[in-house]
Amino acid sequence: MKAFIIDRYGKKDPGRIGDIPEPPLRDDDVLIQVHAASVNPLDAKIKRGEFKLILPYRFPLVLGNDVAGKVVRVGARVRQFQPGDEVYARADVDRMGAFAEFIAVKASSLALKPANVSMVEAASLPLVALTAWQALMETAKLKSGQKVLIHAGSGGVGSIAIQLAKHLGAGVATTTSTANISFVKALGADVVIDYRQQDFSTVLRDYDVVLNSLGSDVLHKSIQVLKPGGHLISISGPPTPTFAAARDLPWPLRQAVRVLSHGIRRKAKQKNVEYTFVFNRADGAQLQQITTLVESGAILPVVDKVFSFDDTVQALAYSDSGRAKGKVVVRVR
Repeated sequence: MKAFIIDRYGKKDPGRIGDIPEPPLRDDDVLIQVHAASVNPLDAKIKRGEFKLILPYRFPLVLGNDVAGKVVRVGARVRQFQPGDEVYARADVDRMGAFAEFIAVKASSLALKPANVSMVEAASLPLVALTAWQALMETAKLKSGQKVLIHAGSGGVGSIAIQLAKHLGAGVATTTSTANISFVKALGADVVIDYRQQDFSTVLRDYDVVLNSLGSDVLHKSIQVLKPGGHLISISGPPTPTFAAARDLPWPLRQAVRVLSHGIRRKAKQKNVEYTFVFNRADGAQLQQITTLVESGAILPVVDKVFSFDDTVQALAYSDSGRAKGKVVVRVR
């Protein structure tokens, strides 16, 4: 099959389309014919080697963490899916590879595609929607009437997190650039901070939750907007000892993670707020609940630009530029 692969980490390898064997099908797997796959910042980070210590991939490596397509075959123990089903998933982290003609995914990571959206729109959803779900519902336990600040509201995670938070009945503030103010308001943001004109940390107060996807400076400033007992959640790091233990990282890496996150954990404790690092995971049951929200109209996919499979290099570059509103999608079929 054809796949978009890299042969080594780093910027010097732009990636290429090559021929590799079709992925093997385990007893609890579903083989999917890929119709579309979306690009995430995670792809660029993996490509640069930023996760090589905790995600030891082998080369040649097929990139791509989001997939929408049709079931071709199912493993011997799979009962809930059958050939012909239209499905979508966040690829299993230990064997991603959505930028390809076929991918094998655990049945437990898979959900039926929302009936009211296209394959391209469906492919834009899994990773960002699961991130928003696991951050806001699972970790923060966000409730109606609470206030949440969602940074980078026009981005992939932000654009879905705003919609999910509004569905839950929360008051939503977000940060964005001047050009995207009307866009995030249309998604449901109640308060919009133009980061080019305002410092969010001097404007916002007494928030219950902050969802951070930006750098260290924004992360540390975010503590200032939280009320005592509030919750700071970051999907961009630094990871915590709890995360390191859950991933069963080697002892030296656990110590490195402890050091990296010491500053923000100490500051959070001093301000009587909680700090949690969230690294999204595949979860078919959660994705099926997201399907219900998409079909009801509570969550709408946000696709900025669609590239052909042959232009995957350009799709990765456009996503990495930070200019996209919502998601960038590669049409494979």
